[in-house]
Amino acid sequence: MTELASPVPTTAIVPPAAADGLEVQLEQHRVELTAYCYRMLGSAFEAEDAVQETMIRAWKAIDRFEGRAALRSWLYRIATNVCLDMLNGRARRARPMDLAPAKSADTPLGAALSDGAWVEPMPDSRIVPVGGDPAELMVLRESIRLAFVAALQHLPPRQRAVLILREVLQWQATEVAELLDTSVASVNSALQRARATLSTKDAAETPSQPTDEEQRALLARYVDAFERYDLDSLTALLHEDASWSMPPYELWLQTHIDIRKWCLGPGIACQGSRLIPTVANGSPAFGQYKPSPQGGFDPWSLQVLDIKDDRINGIIFFLDTPNFFPLFGLPPRLEA
Repeated sequence: MTELASPVPTTAIVPPAAADGLEVQLEQHRVELTAYCYRMLGSAFEAEDAVQETMIRAWKAIDRFEGRAALRSWLYRIATNVCLDMLNGRARRARPMDLAPAKSADTPLGAALSDGAWVEPMPDSRIVPVGGDPAELMVLRESIRLAFVAALQHLPPRQRAVLILREVLQWQATEVAELLDTSVASVNSALQRARATLSTKDAAETPSQPTDEEQRALLARYVDAFERYDLDSLTALLHEDASWSMPPYELWLQTHIDIRKWCLGPGIACQGSRLIPTVANGSPAFGQYKPSPQGGFDPWSLQVLDIKDDRINGIIFFLDTPNFFPLFGLPPRLEA
């Protein structure tokens, strides 16, 4: 993954006694801390809980903040400790394709796995700052792609923190060593091991992206094909090995034949759906609403698309709409 061109500017030192305006100063770091905790935890809701706990701990401990470090560095130390505590003894989150080989459309759907099994989607608005250099924002979005966040979950928690701080946020090894209360040699060793692990995952290389105009045209064709339920047009937009998955179920598909059979078989209730655009993890996404027997359209899934070159490389359908639709600001239902 390409590194950011420069770190986020350091916040000025805050004297311990300067309580006035502290909440404003803490809030200035909420977006970047949420992005950091999200990469660490792989969960939108746990990331926001971790940041809230970070703010509470910072507020309670401000009288012990000696001002030798920047407020930003101090908050990252707290956030890292919160995340490491939350990750202690917990199984890693994943995507369906990280757990088992692709299945055929004839395979039973099986039981839903627990919410804690999955890497969750996250709205860009919670983790991408407004404004800034377009090139840096593009790299930032690469670092929150679902595939990359899922790959991070393969790393032990401290290696995960080292890689994010060094590779994504571009902290110096000395700064990371101070944050983790360890040596520079240990940081460099952890980074080397983390890089080696990620090199074996499918998120090691950033997929090439179409231009904005090409992507808009591709998405317009996708919406048209999906809403008309034209499977010829829909599969023509997919790479031959594109993935099609539906958390919280482990089953996932990979061929045009199986995707078509699924859509015309178990997934036929999606026929006549409507799509509302949004953005998740730096990628195009849609709130999907399927026809309701009572009229109108009920929420069915949050679709997150992975685009490579000029085609769709994968679609994840997150079915937990009671949680994800409010998070993304999507309406609870659509009228006819």
